[in-house]
Amino acid sequence: MADRRAGTAKATATAVAADIAGLEPLRTVRTRWPAIIGALLTLAMIAGLLRELLGHGLAGLSRSVPHDPRFYFCFAALYMSLPTGDYVIFRRLWRIPLGGLVALLKKRIANEVVFGYSGEAYFYAWARSHAKMVAAPFGAVKDVSILSAIAGNAITLAMLAVALPLGRGLLTPDQFRIVLGSAAITLGMSLPFLIFSTRIFSLPTRTRWWVFGVHCVRLLAGSVLIALAWHFALPGVSVGMWLFLAAGRLLVSRLPLVPNKDLLFASFAILLIGQDRALSELIAFTAALTLLVHVVLLALFSLHALATRKAA
Repeated sequence: MADRRAGTAKATATAVAADIAGLEPLRTVRTRWPAIIGALLTLAMIAGLLRELLGHGLAGLSRSVPHDPRFYFCFAALYMSLPTGDYVIFRRLWRIPLGGLVALLKKRIANEVVFGYSGEAYFYAWARSHAKMVAAPFGAVKDVSILSAIAGNAITLAMLAVALPLGRGLLTPDQFRIVLGSAAITLGMSLPFLIFSTRIFSLPTRTRWWVFGVHCVRLLAGSVLIALAWHFALPGVSVGMWLFLAAGRLLVSRLPLVPNKDLLFASFAILLIGQDRALSELIAFTAALTLLVHVVLLALFSLHALATRKAA
């Protein structure tokens, strides 16, 4: 009788072990999904960069190149302003190491060359793969992204309040109505997050205000840096005029009803300062140089990842 029970227990244990073994691939997939998502988004980034460069990027780089080194210094600071601002935020929230800046750079590249908020998906996958450092990353990534959008909308509306009276005579009645309608929609998109903040956000109130402040400083710094870079490229135009145009650039980039934002901004800038060919080439060069930096960084990150994997 005892032998029979022992045999039955052994058979049951064997069956349970077989069931657990059958579940191992599923568990493996679940634990590796952040790496899988990260790899897929990296491939999408590479494809998007190649498409952009072979389309308009190479043509932009082949045009007139600024010779003042201060242009490239300001451009580099401008390029790093977004990931640096995010690093300051997540450094405080999660104590991420300096290596987290690489993930934040990839987050920016993904958002610009793949599709909107794909960078947030990539960074969330990175945070999940560092679960020992980050306990519950989704709430923080969500809150920081929403606060970034609200800060952008707030700065846009503030700049609109300053720029619209000054540029009223440059707009046709239809354009003026579109700008006002876009401003109303921009304000309307932010209101639900402010009204239902206690249900939407997971970060404490003081932390949210701090994150919002970092985003505002980063946006203002970016506008100043792009104005200085363009001034060093075309010194015939005053810094004050470039600052006004930088405000217009930020404003146009966030207006929801405008179909071709780059064309509208270029037309607005040419009306203000003239030099249509030089200005068009400068805008094209700045966009192309951004794509080139994306390509170089992504290549360096990929090579470093391969070298690290081989060394391991």
